[in-house]
Amino acid sequence: MVGLYGKNLTRLQLEALSGSLGHAAGVRLVTLGDGLERGIRMLEFYSGSGLRFTVLVDRAMDIGDCEYRGMAIGWHSPSGFRHPGLHDYEGEGGLAWLRSFSGLTITCGLDHILFMYDAPADSYVYKPRRSVSHSIHGRIGTIPARLTGYGEHWDGEECLLWAEGVVSQGAVFGEHLELRRRIEVPVGSSEIRLVDRIVNRGFYRTPHMYCYHINLGHPLLEEGARYLAPVSDVVWAAHADEYRRQGVGYRVAPAPQNPFHEQVWQHEMVADAAGEVPVALVNDRLGVGFLVTTRKDQFPCQYQWQNFQAGQYALAIEPSTNHVLGNEAARERGEMIWLEHGDERHYQTRFSVLDGATAIGSAEDRIAGIAQQPLEDFPARSGDFKSLGGRQ
Repeated sequence: MVGLYGKNLTRLQLEALSGSLGHAAGVRLVTLGDGLERGIRMLEFYSGSGLRFTVLVDRAMDIGDCEYRGMAIGWHSPSGFRHPGLHDYEGEGGLAWLRSFSGLTITCGLDHILFMYDAPADSYVYKPRRSVSHSIHGRIGTIPARLTGYGEHWDGEECLLWAEGVVSQGAVFGEHLELRRRIEVPVGSSEIRLVDRIVNRGFYRTPHMYCYHINLGHPLLEEGARYLAPVSDVVWAAHADEYRRQGVGYRVAPAPQNPFHEQVWQHEMVADAAGEVPVALVNDRLGVGFLVTTRKDQFPCQYQWQNFQAGQYALAIEPSTNHVLGNEAARERGEMIWLEHGDERHYQTRFSVLDGATAIGSAEDRIAGIAQQPLEDFPARSGDFKSLGGRQ
């Protein structure tokens, strides 16, 4: 059955109501036509529940806009959804990524995340190339996908909206990694399923690091919005030397600040019995929240990014394969993921809209039942970066 407009409908009943499912739900391909977004292919999903979002095919199939019943959830930055042809990966000393940084999701990787780093290139067996120069958060987020399919699929009485694409990151005498992404939304639901498969198509032993920058903005994010997570330990904070100077802790968002310097935290999360880690941002005034559910065995680390600067107001949930210590530390600690030819890594993530106080309360109870997060705004940082195993 498909739940639409307060009714549970069979396929026959739904098809009798209109000549096309598109009156209620669907996915369609469009091309943006103006400004720095000109030429970007975009898939527009609308599920019939009030959930609408866009998938930027030419930007690694990341999610750009996201809204629920007219309320924005995804973040819009000053950079806009910049066409990848305008992107200069190595510009501004490796910080040009910030000129393409906008939308609900930014995929970071596939062989590097976090700040700039010149990595050893000896595994690529090419003497003139002594190192690989990485800009912030890697290359994948501004590479166009090959769109392999999209549409609607009926399975008995259930209908699924879906899209699939392949994003290839490769170089001669370098890495050849492939991201195969599938996005699914059941018709009538407010849940997005993201299924990623990373494959080493090359024949060199290749490093792999992976992170999602899941960026939430106004009106979901406003003064009083609460960050909920099964935090057992606050491991690290980028602003530790001036921990309380800006007066902003990790739990509750302030109004936009001017000026504000970004704050980044790493939290140790506890998984539930199924191995899942649910993290949410909730707005009690609006009665809406956004829940991100990942797997601890896939993303053992989690960051929280706070950019409360006026005009750029955002908070990000960031599941990651590695500690915030970076590329060099991952190598030194034996925590880099190395992929041989044909090796794969899989990631399954869910994004869910929480509609109303009951849904918010249920999510909050679930999270607290896994681990009670610190109640103070400025918890002591432990510095305990737990060893990450299984990295071959």
